[in-house]
Amino acid sequence: MVELRFHTRESGRLASDQTTLENVTELAKESKCAWLDILKPNEKIRQFLLDLGIDELAVEDCFGDAANTVQGFDSHNLIVVKARDADNRLDTEPIVILEIENLLITVRHTKIPAVSSFATRFKRAENEELDLGTDYLLYEILDAIADDWVPILNEYSDELDELEYRVFDPAKKYDNLLESLHELKKHLREASKSIESLQSALLKMLKPGERMVSKDAMRLFVDLQQMTTTLVKRASNYSAGATSTRDTYLSHVNLKLAESNAQLTEVMTTLTIIGAIMLPLTLIAGIFGMNVEAFEAGKGFLDLWQIIGLMGAFCLFMLLYFWRRGWLARLRNR
Repeated sequence: MVELRFHTRESGRLASDQTTLENVTELAKESKCAWLDILKPNEKIRQFLLDLGIDELAVEDCFGDAANTVQGFDSHNLIVVKARDADNRLDTEPIVILEIENLLITVRHTKIPAVSSFATRFKRAENEELDLGTDYLLYEILDAIADDWVPILNEYSDELDELEYRVFDPAKKYDNLLESLHELKKHLREASKSIESLQSALLKMLKPGERMVSKDAMRLFVDLQQMTTTLVKRASNYSAGATSTRDTYLSHVNLKLAESNAQLTEVMTTLTIIGAIMLPLTLIAGIFGMNVEAFEAGKGFLDLWQIIGLMGAFCLFMLLYFWRRGWLARLRNR
């Protein structure tokens, strides 16, 4: 079900039971600076936006999985960026921002913490700031999205420091280190989607010849663009740090595995030496321990050589079999 929230500079937030599309249209015309937030838009909202003169392509972005974009139309501007979702798992969702003269419209399909923060900022804004009109509101909503990531990135920094300590701690073995590093990198990638969308949007909005904000509000957007650049660098550095820590952890695991294999090789070498010593002794004992009388072969000297000849023939047969299979050639090629 669609949810509407409407704020004006003059009267603040409109009561929920009075927030209808008809009231919004009338009050927006009378206000010098207003904001309409639309959560879970329906077909009625589609027609409302079209009636306001919003381009059909911009309206379609409000109902689909819109890509990050900044477009200027004759009577309005369209900005689509990603913001942090308010659900339990870390995720980013697109938020569509439409700037129409004295009205700013945000359209979203899920709850976004930055929108609530923006509502508080709008309520506390000074008259001098609101004199900038919807440019100031646009700056505040984008700034709220960026500020939403600052404490999150601080948490990631602390988490990365803890994981690095665990990797280099020889006194204790920690479980699920690799899984934790992969989870951290996944979260950083998700954060980068939102932060980088903000940075690219601001760069296009401030591009010479295509500037979409007034000169009076330019300094605000320049400061915000510098802030997003810093956030992008932080997310990139943390991701590189997580990758480096993961590689170090895997190197430690491989080193321990190599040490274990070396110990196993040493044991097998010792057993092989013992076996090489025991085999001739076993052969001699086997030959001279044969009870040929049990097979009624007699006690003659020739009987012993007959048995040895049979053993030799078996050895030659096995060597011939190995040669036919190519195993001896492979051994020689090494």
